[in-house]
Amino acid sequence: MRRIRFLAATLSLALLAGPPAMAAPSLAASTDAAVLAPVRAFFSAMSRYDQAGMRALVLPTGMATLMRQGKPVQLALGEFVDHVKPGKARIEERIRDPQVRVDDNIAVVWAPYEFLLDGKPHHCGTDVFNLARVDGRWLIAGIADNSRDCPAK
Repeated sequence: MRRIRFLAATLSLALLAGPPAMAAPSLAASTDAAVLAPVRAFFSAMSRYDQAGMRALVLPTGMATLMRQGKPVQLALGEFVDHVKPGKARIEERIRDPQVRVDDNIAVVWAPYEFLLDGKPHHCGTDVFNLARVDGRWLIAGIADNSRDCPAK
């Protein structure tokens, strides 16, 4: 009888503990991927000078804060998109090792970046994206970055 009580207690504790810990990383990975998707799509649209594509990924009244020579330059995300006009140069912004944090309907992406102009490093720094989940869709609510000369590779 004691053995049955012990097994019942052990089983109850196991059930209270919830699903195995291995389930959590796959859920976190899929959430991270969902949060990163609009950030990556934003850079892809930017490299094509696709203002409509960029605009579809942002809250237009959100803010961009760009730190330039120690001073903040602030503009609405809609204005930021307006500044990305087709030019002769090929542009590309690459992030690496993004850190994603999510709580319910808000998320933050922090990542070092490198900006390429005609395939060559132009500047680098850190990007920070604030995102909001609106009607089930992650949208960029704010961008902050800094900029500096990149070390030669």
